Amino acid sequence: MPRVTTNVFKAALARGERQIGLWLSLADAYPAEVCASAGFQWLLIDGEHAPNDVRSTLAQLQAVAGYPGVQPVVRAVTGDTALIKQLLDIGAQNLLVPMVDTAEQAAALVAATRYPPRGIRGVGAGGARASRWGARRDYTDVADDEVCLIVQAETVTSLKNLEAICAVDGVHGVFIGPSDLAASMGHRGNPGHPDVQAAIEGAVKTIVASGKAAGTMSIDAAQCRRYLDYGAQFVAVGIDITLLAQGARKLAGDFGLAADSRGPSAY
Repeated sequence: MPRVTTNVFKAALARGERQIGLWLSLADAYPAEVCASAGFQWLLIDGEHAPNDVRSTLAQLQAVAGYPGVQPVVRAVTGDTALIKQLLDIGAQNLLVPMVDTAEQAAALVAATRYPPRGIRGVGAGGARASRWGARRDYTDVADDEVCLIVQAETVTSLKNLEAICAVDGVHGVFIGPSDLAASMGHRGNPGHPDVQAAIEGAVKTIVASGKAAGTMSIDAAQCRRYLDYGAQFVAVGIDITLLAQGARKLAGDFGLAADSRGPSAY
C-alpha cells in the first residue's frame, strides 16, 4: 500500500543537520526547476512577497519534485486556516508562516495543520495531490506527523515572546526575518545594523536552546556564515530574482550600459 513520503527536510532538522537554501521569488516553475538542479537542500516558494497564488505554487512544487535532493518550503502570505488547508492539499509539507508574534498565534497555526481531533484541518484528502488522489490510503493517519511548521519571528514583540513561541508543541522551527525585524527595531532598510544583528544572534541562540530549529536568510555570504556559527540550522543564502538582477546588471555594465531604475509608473 502506498505510504506518505518521509519529510526529508523535517527529518534533517530533527537530526540537527544544516540545510542551505535559496529563496524563489520569480514565481514560475521554469526558474524553480533551474534552481532545483543547482544543489541547494531546500527552496523557499515565496507566497508573501512574490506574486504567487495556489496554482503557481503547485506548479513549482511539481517542478521541484523531480529533484529529490532538494526540499520545497512554502511561505504562505498569511496564516489563514483555509489557505493552509489548500497548501497542504496540493502537497506542501514544509510551511513557513510570517508575522507570528505570540504563542497563541503559533498554536492556532499548529491546529490548522492537523486533522481532527488534533486540529481543525479540513478533511478532503481523497481529491488532493498530497494523498496522490486517494492512492495513499493511510494519508490521513500519518499526514499530521509529516508536516513541518516553521513560524517567522520578525518583530520586537515576537522576540519578547520567543521562548513561549518555541514552547508550542507542533512548531518545529522558528525563522528570524531580518528585514521586518530591522524595521520593527527602528532600523528600516538596515538589517545589518549592529543592534539588529545582536538581536538575531540572541534569538537564534534562544531558539536552539529550546530544542527547536532556527533559521534565517541573507544575501550576504559572511552574514550567512555567522548565522550558521550562531547555531542556525536552515539558512537561505540568496534569492533567485536578486541573482538574476545582479547578473544582468553586471553583464550590461561590462558593456558600458547603466541600469534603469525607473519603475512601471514611468511607462
